Amino acid sequence: MTRRMVALVSGRVQGVGYLAPLQGPAPSVRGVGGSGVLLGRVEVVLEGADDAVARVLAELDGPRAPGRVTGVEARDEPAVGVRGFTTE
Repeated sequence: MTRRMVALVSGRVQGVGYLAPLQGPAPSVRGVGGSGVLLGRVEVVLEGADDAVARVLAELDGPRAPGRVTGVEARDEPAVGVRGFTTE
């Protein structure tokens, strides 16, 4: 089953390469996200197999996450068929 998850990651996560590790942790997950206008937050949108999305979501504030994560707010949305990875 395809799942779409939108997460707002708070903390010192801008300007530290936060999104770079998300480009390869789970090839079955397609992701888009990243905006410097969220005042200390990065938006991450993940779409793919449910278990793969759950694994990447756990990495958002895991020990290997760049910067200093103080919180992750996540919500499910309807899948839309995202392809590839971008930091738009």
